[in-house]
Amino acid sequence: KNGNPVAENFQVEEVNLPDNINEGQVQVRTLYLSVDPYMRCRMNEDTGTDYIMPWQLSQVVDGGGVGIIEESKHKNFTKGDFVTCFNWPWQTKVILDGNSLEKVDPQLVDGHLSYFLGAIGMPGLTSLIGVQEKGHITAGSNQTMVVSGAAGACGSLAGQIGHLMGCSRVVGICGTHEKCLFLTSELGFDAAINYKKENVAERLRELCPAGVDVYFDNVGGDISDTVISQMNQNSHIILCGQISQYNKDVPYPPPLPPAVEAIRKEKNITRERFLVFNYKDKFESGILQLSQWFKEGKLKIKETMINGLENMGAAFQSMMTGGNTGKQIVCISEETSLKSL
Repeated sequence: KNGNPVAENFQVEEVNLPDNINEGQVQVRTLYLSVDPYMRCRMNEDTGTDYIMPWQLSQVVDGGGVGIIEESKHKNFTKGDFVTCFNWPWQTKVILDGNSLEKVDPQLVDGHLSYFLGAIGMPGLTSLIGVQEKGHITAGSNQTMVVSGAAGACGSLAGQIGHLMGCSRVVGICGTHEKCLFLTSELGFDAAINYKKENVAERLRELCPAGVDVYFDNVGGDISDTVISQMNQNSHIILCGQISQYNKDVPYPPPLPPAVEAIRKEKNITRERFLVFNYKDKFESGILQLSQWFKEGKLKIKETMINGLENMGAAFQSMMTGGNTGKQIVCISEETSLKSL
């Protein structure tokens, strides 16, 4: 429960797939796999939630994946279909129950199939629905939004979505000068704070003179305590993640320090646990909205791509320590026919 995950926590093995697949099954070739902060909880015997199962020692790891069907005995899929699921085994090829898969349309992402694991997938939906449901943004009311972990998979989208939904000012917090520049020059953030080099409290006072109305929280810990201390009366925290706390044995969401909790109560700041899976009825319309914004150039998408199944552990370790800008993806096998889209 305590400690930082490292690449050596994972091991690559060669296995043989069965020669035949059964009725209802498909054989797929993996194209892309996702590594995400929530996976750190799956390295504990108890994940702390009932909707995510722990990874089992010496068993195949799983997570979000996209692949292409090579053989099908399921009525809904044919060879060449692109599919995705949330519990995709970390294998180059895999036999899956067709009922666990969802077909994806490459046209929604202009052929960038990996986007289905990021901006046009679960992180995108988390950002969009989180802002819609918990941000209480009203266009034209001069709201200021702050995003922590702002250069990550969800943060980089949430800030852009905040603007699209009507926030007049969006400020990002991240860990390098390059990321700050990326947020302001490419993603349209109004300002960015490098928490490793700058005084976050001072910079927030300068950059958010009217206080903070919406806080999209990806990190928790000291940074969040600082932001919450500068939030306005009746403001809102979108509790997306707490990556600074994932390597510690604490409940989720971690309780705020007493002094910060007192501020939260006094100012009537909402801080409710947000689970995107509680909004499945909004997934389809959300994906279409994200795709539309992407195609119109209103939503800029950034990925950090690492190649090879053998590098999954290194990619996971890097993502947990802020090595990625945008979504961290591992390319397992390219789909060459996509070049003609």
